[in-house]
Amino acid sequence: MMRISQLLPAAPGTIHGDPNREVSGVSHDSRTVTPGQLYAALPGSNVHGARFAPALIDSGITAILTDPRGWEMISAEVEGQTLAEVTGLIVEHPRAVLGAVSAAVYGTTDTPQLLGVTGTNGKTTTTYLMAGMLTALGRRTGVIGTVATLIDGVAVPSVRTTPEAPELHALFARMRAADLDTCVMEVSSHALSQHRVDGAHFAVAGFTNLSQDHLDFHHSMDEYFEAKATLFTPGFCDTAVIVVEDEWGERMVDDAAVPVRTLGRDSRSQWRIEHTPGESDFELNAAGTGIALRSPLPGDFNVTNTALAAAMLLEAGVTAEALSSIGRSFTASVPGRMEVIGPGPTPHAAAVTAGAGESPAARGPRAIVDYSHTPDAIEKALTSLDADSEELVIVFGAGGDRDPGKRFGMGRAAARGADVIVLTDDNPRTEDPDAIRAAIREGIDAEITAGSARVRRVVEIADRGAAIDEALASAAVGATVLIAGKGHETGQDSGGVVTEFDDRERTRSALCARLEGAETGKVQS
Repeated sequence: MMRISQLLPAAPGTIHGDPNREVSGVSHDSRTVTPGQLYAALPGSNVHGARFAPALIDSGITAILTDPRGWEMISAEVEGQTLAEVTGLIVEHPRAVLGAVSAAVYGTTDTPQLLGVTGTNGKTTTTYLMAGMLTALGRRTGVIGTVATLIDGVAVPSVRTTPEAPELHALFARMRAADLDTCVMEVSSHALSQHRVDGAHFAVAGFTNLSQDHLDFHHSMDEYFEAKATLFTPGFCDTAVIVVEDEWGERMVDDAAVPVRTLGRDSRSQWRIEHTPGESDFELNAAGTGIALRSPLPGDFNVTNTALAAAMLLEAGVTAEALSSIGRSFTASVPGRMEVIGPGPTPHAAAVTAGAGESPAARGPRAIVDYSHTPDAIEKALTSLDADSEELVIVFGAGGDRDPGKRFGMGRAAARGADVIVLTDDNPRTEDPDAIRAAIREGIDAEITAGSARVRRVVEIADRGAAIDEALASAAVGATVLIAGKGHETGQDSGGVVTEFDDRERTRSALCARLEGAETGKVQS
């Protein structure tokens, strides 16, 4: 419990009513706030949260954080005697102080230890790799991110990559109560821009890479970069590990306002990756000390993600000896991230038998589901799968109402890296799906016209399920079929209606149909 007056250091402002009123929690959601909590009535783009305050006061809410305009709205609607029983904390910009207020109320300014990862691609995978390493070391760990929020391996409800500040600090408090010592989490550019991660302080922050995405929100790559760079300031972290395998990583090193350790394959990197392309085993070297590691996930880019996870743990205090003891034996499974799909009931059924002494791969293609939905991610995923694939097939589309500028680049990346493209819908949302596919097709055609395309066939099937079915039924034995874009998602949004759809389940169904007798053929354009 905390008195309202004790929140003034976190939220300098004016108190109306009893300053000694105590609150046990914080909520900005009028639908879930309960008596005893501080209701944050925030100004919104369409509706001010103060609009809901009178009804909440009638239901027993007696503490409100808002701005002067919000308090005016409340005062105009609530009678004098009733208003006198409410304590208001009035600040100019309540959203900007909400994180600090939440941290103070929940007492989460320093526990559990936080490790945060930002970047365009690889955030989810890196957090799961860190969690896998920590679990192997006997540590009890929380995970917050796109796929799930986990408390010591048990999933709890989550609606965003990074929850709103009150939800985030309530999660930290739950983790502390469960005796977790570490939380690894994704930190999105949206969360940084919208103050959702305020009040959280990371022992170590990591940067994966930056490529085009979310420009519908940030408007330019520079603005997108600046949002990410906010994490690498003293207000948010103590130290950083930054991957310097692209120009944005180099720029992040220059702009960071905290001590930085660089990570990369270049000899100038402070944490240096010694790795033979195509292999899972590698060494992480620094100051003459080499740590043997193995990426449990396919792809050279996952070697980088594994190295980043390890380097962040080393910076956070895990010893080189401890990390070496589990470096090539720890496991990590990331739903919808380069996930090998087998025909059996389990997502990772790599060893499911198709007959006596015969593997499924001997009778059909390999299928992999991945969340890759940017030009850079598609390029890296296809490159990583190329070495051991006789033929590469990609099934993909692009989401509607999201950064339309990346669709052309996604098409070009697919045309450069795949032998066969099955172009389909992703989440069209409120956009015309035909127009989305046409924008991607322009990129494919541009690469073909330029003479730099690998692709031999392009087929367009709007229905995503039918596209997956066709790709798996028609791919050659020994081919790899990459179903890209939706990864772990279990719904498809079209025209504002979300229907149940899981790439992994549909892929598994298509593989079963193939292994039960569908003839091998080729995708026809």
